[in-house]
Amino acid sequence: MIKYGEFITPEEYMELRKMVGWVEFPIEQARACIEKAYMIQCVRDDEKAIGVVRLLWDGGYVAFLSDVIVDPKYQGQGIGRKLVEASISKLKDGMKPGYKVKLTLNSAKGKESFYEKFGFRVRPNDDAGPGMDQWLIMDEA
Repeated sequence: MIKYGEFITPEEYMELRKMVGWVEFPIEQARACIEKAYMIQCVRDDEKAIGVVRLLWDGGYVAFLSDVIVDPKYQGQGIGRKLVEASISKLKDGMKPGYKVKLTLNSAKGKESFYEKFGFRVRPNDDAGPGMDQWLIMDEA
């Protein structure tokens, strides 16, 4: 039975990342990702975590939609759509009259059309350059 809730363990979060081939990092970082997010939503089938989304927002004008992950065995069932919709709804609920918030994300390669359905625009475009990032890695002592 599929259920949506707000709790995921750091271990479950890292297992989902591993399932989709994303970078792994220490469990203490995973714990911080969960504890410091504005919103977490986890999807479970019975007791097993099969999806997650994190929304990062400090109350200012920029928010970041992060980690839209669905176990590959459950993809194509509308779970990712519900996670994104829940994130957008939560963000709108936190906004006051007159607020303007730019919701950004980094799409996994080939998944851009999924996000376009929610009004996201691919960068670069006429008024915005490409998104950019880098990984900072601290060597182990």
